[in-house]
Amino acid sequence: MTSTPPRTGTTGTSATDLVIVGGGPAGCAAARMAASVGLCSVLVEPDAVCGTLHRIAVLNNVPGGHTSGPALADSLAAELRATASCRVELGRRVTHLRADDDQVTVVLDSGARLSAPHAVVATGVGPQQPRDVTWLTAPADLRLPPLWTVDAADAEGRTLLVLGGDRPIGTFLRAHPRVGTRLLVAYPASDDYKVEEIGDDPRVTLLPVRHLTLPPVAGGAPVAQVVDRDGRHHTVPADAAFLSIGSTPTAPLGDLVRDASGYCPPDAQHPRVSIAGDLRSARYQRVATAIGSGSEAALRAYYAARDLSA
Repeated sequence: MTSTPPRTGTTGTSATDLVIVGGGPAGCAAARMAASVGLCSVLVEPDAVCGTLHRIAVLNNVPGGHTSGPALADSLAAELRATASCRVELGRRVTHLRADDDQVTVVLDSGARLSAPHAVVATGVGPQQPRDVTWLTAPADLRLPPLWTVDAADAEGRTLLVLGGDRPIGTFLRAHPRVGTRLLVAYPASDDYKVEEIGDDPRVTLLPVRHLTLPPVAGGAPVAQVVDRDGRHHTVPADAAFLSIGSTPTAPLGDLVRDASGYCPPDAQHPRVSIAGDLRSARYQRVATAIGSGSEAALRAYYAARDLSA
């Protein structure tokens, strides 16, 4: 079952208290909380509402009874459709955000503008490629698929080289508990804490590396050149290579303060702009924390409109 797109509206048809940029769990939570306190909102989402959740086959850390991403996505999309005070601009992307003393204005890829006294930015993150990190060397034109795209049948009986130790590996293993695959997980020191949850799975071989080079693949079977943490060189053959490097923020251009990694720390933003969801930090990329932060962001706008401290 897939989510049916929420109803869409036309820009400028009613007074707007809050512009929400991003239709993931954080954006949906912001829209629902805003409605509960009487705020009218517009939510802008370029793709499907909660589309990323459809990639998460198994959930084990979200309260409320949802144990799969698609089920939660369908539930959130249905709630958004039922939120009369939220108009959804689906299929549109925010290209620029401007915050001043009186309002926040976002420019859509259609050229249209949306303005409101406050905005919640919850655009989330996108997958990194080998060229985005310093511990990997690979051909400039190489684009590897993320591990979550692997079909269980294609993984059966095969050895997969996974570049990076990010948490979608755990999601893949929980989603396919009986698949007989071998994952060779090569990861830098910065991912040490991430691989703690997968180290006990017998299908996983952890490869802590200092550097990994992936030459041009001949015949579809990669052979990585690895320098381990002790400086030793060796090769790692596999049947295929996939990514679990991590994510990169996808914030729109404009008046947003970014840190060195491109994330948008909530406390550093213009008073009329709240950051929610994965865009806040690399350390809080969880569905449950995204929902909570979206709700808090909407309440912040509500209290600010009444000159009350949140």
